[in-house]
Amino acid sequence: MTETTTSGTATPDVKPWPALWALCLGFFMILVDSTIVAVANPAIMEDLGADINSVVWVTSAYLLAYAVPLLITGRLGDRFGPKNLYLLGLTLFTAASLWCGLSGSIEMLIVARVFQGFGAALMTPQTMAVITRIFPPDKRGTAMGLWGAVAGVATLVGPLAGGVLVDGLGWQWIFIVNVPVGIVGFFLALRLVPTLETHEHKFDIPGVLLSAAGMFLLVFGLQEGNTYDWSARIWLMIGGGLALLALFVWNQSLNKDEPLLPLELFRDRNFSLANIAITSMGFAITGLLLPVMFYAQGVRGLSPTQSALLMVPMAVLTGVLAPNVGKLVDRVHPRYIAGPGFLMLSVSLGWLALVMTPHTAIWELLLPIALMGVANAFIWSPLAATATRNLPLHQAGAGSGVYNTTRQVGAVLGSAAIGALITSRLTANGLPSTGGMQEGMAGSMPEFLLDGFSSAMAQTMILPAVVLLVGFVAALCFSRPQAAPVGAPVAAAPESREPMAG
Repeated sequence: MTETTTSGTATPDVKPWPALWALCLGFFMILVDSTIVAVANPAIMEDLGADINSVVWVTSAYLLAYAVPLLITGRLGDRFGPKNLYLLGLTLFTAASLWCGLSGSIEMLIVARVFQGFGAALMTPQTMAVITRIFPPDKRGTAMGLWGAVAGVATLVGPLAGGVLVDGLGWQWIFIVNVPVGIVGFFLALRLVPTLETHEHKFDIPGVLLSAAGMFLLVFGLQEGNTYDWSARIWLMIGGGLALLALFVWNQSLNKDEPLLPLELFRDRNFSLANIAITSMGFAITGLLLPVMFYAQGVRGLSPTQSALLMVPMAVLTGVLAPNVGKLVDRVHPRYIAGPGFLMLSVSLGWLALVMTPHTAIWELLLPIALMGVANAFIWSPLAATATRNLPLHQAGAGSGVYNTTRQVGAVLGSAAIGALITSRLTANGLPSTGGMQEGMAGSMPEFLLDGFSSAMAQTMILPAVVLLVGFVAALCFSRPQAAPVGAPVAAAPESREPMAG
């Protein structure tokens, strides 16, 4: 097959599907690490002597380091080549994974997770940008559907893999297992991913500083609020974070050169709505796993593997249905796919909250979890394809960076908010969130604590259920994407026409 550049010149053969699969391996790995820690949290708490708030930072530090740089790493991929940035990020991610596995204290683990998150931030925008640039428009919906399916399945496989590894080898192996996978992924990407044309970019340093500082203050304030009894200092921190983020948006609107966040992208209605929807999705998926895993292990006394097996119906149904849903993206109005998906997911979380009691039969838990799987299949693929369908091809890196940033911002806020809400609900139900709770989290909780603890976890589930309704409303407002002409040219050549910087 011969691809075509925007100038119409023939270029050497590109095999987009093998390249996509190579990228999906690395993408799958970094998304698994967004959720794999949820099932290992009780074991980490017990082994490292940490409290709930500290162990939540193991996830939040990763997500924060993942989210903040995404806007600029998408641009770096356009400037220095998405393949180069992807390989650099995969190397950093793999090395940091080994560091995580060798950590002997909760503080060291949190620091290692920061570096792991930054590696993930270098990788993620490149996967979406490469898909946009190597697939012709009439095939891009199917390819992006597969990418979205990988995103959905990965976030669900994390707890399953985590449970098996924690029980069999110890919590350290949820990180160490990334090392061989990362090495294989590196050589596959080196061989199969094409080198694409690069573009000159200027970098908005004030924008980077404002967005990073604003996100850090907001997330830190949310997560540490209960620790400091929601003092005036915490509210000032949260308010300061929101003010800096507002200043960041204002700064971007004034930047007529090359802003970090190209606000003109949001003139595309579907791109704007898809970003709102994926933010709510990132919030919910990250938020729901923590209380479910604490409930399964602390209240029901399940092992990490048994706890993770509760999520099998969700993972299987998502994996089976998502590719078929992806094929519908180019033919069916996206609101008729994503809208029902968001509503089903919100209903399933509310349903699960109702049955999270100390003595509920396991099969009663599996029913709403299965509905989550169906819902996920209807969400990830349509959102990814709809977000990028109408974007100008020269803004592939910026668009993918913004989309992935909003998803990760949702995940960061979900992790922080759920951590704070769990601590608050435990206190409200007369339970401690530190000290002697570590052993109870690992499966030996006294009988008299079970009702209060399960109530706290169930009450926490209501928050992501409500946030998903925001995504539901956004999906209902989607317009039909512009039809792509069959055989339209690909955005960029597979070989660089300009010298690679660096």
